[in-house]
Amino acid sequence: MHQFSYVRPTSLEEALRALQHSPEALPLAGGMSLLSAMKLRLAAPTHLVDLAGVPQLCGVREEGSSLVVGAMTRHAEVAASPIVKRCIPALAALAAGIGDRQVRNRGTIAGSIANADPAADYPSAVLGLNATIVTSRREIAGDDFFTGLFETALAPGELITAVRFPIPQKAAYVKFHQPASRFALVGVFAAIDRKGAPRIAVTGAKAFAFRALEVEEIIRQHGLAPDAVLGLQLSAQDMNHDLHADAEYRAHLVAVIASRAVDCLLRVER
Repeated sequence: MHQFSYVRPTSLEEALRALQHSPEALPLAGGMSLLSAMKLRLAAPTHLVDLAGVPQLCGVREEGSSLVVGAMTRHAEVAASPIVKRCIPALAALAAGIGDRQVRNRGTIAGSIANADPAADYPSAVLGLNATIVTSRREIAGDDFFTGLFETALAPGELITAVRFPIPQKAAYVKFHQPASRFALVGVFAAIDRKGAPRIAVTGAKAFAFRALEVEEIIRQHGLAPDAVLGLQLSAQDMNHDLHADAEYRAHLVAVIASRAVDCLLRVER
């Protein structure tokens, strides 16, 4: 690990100033990915700006028809929050299934979303719930946020401050996980929004999370029909291929897990 300076600001303004101090400064959220990258010398920030001491980045609240989750809210806090369980139970369940206990108690929602790991869970919720990413500069629609492998629409020095999730009629998250890491080989977040429109988002299958528009069209035409979704033949083109699963297997898994998520929606009472 290369030498670096450690900064622990106590306000958002102080954090932004610290990040502007050097073009090689990086924010530290949960550190689940960044610290590992630094140990492997894949990342070498000159300044590490720890956001844990910024209180305005933490917490969960309900605002009108939306659930707002602060950037530094830990996975365990999202999973245990009575507000999240009441407003979007599927989001609490998603958070409860991330990694292991240590990861859930250190990792943060913004850290996960900004890192944009192709197998992370939260990106599917961002797309499936039509969330808005609130930053220190602007608001970014969830559909525009993930742009590539570990790439997002965030500009240098821009910090996520909160994620705003519209509260849906119903939602469900189902994933087929890799047993050791509990990352998603394929995860599907399915939701019906307040207007009755379906949104189906997939993580783990491609370089970044995406909307499964074919599944959404099936629901619009046939309603919540798990068997119709199960019969969907998806192309393996652009699907991830690694030692855990090849592209064809992942393409098959998308249909299987999407059908299970749709089946869960049938049983959700809201």
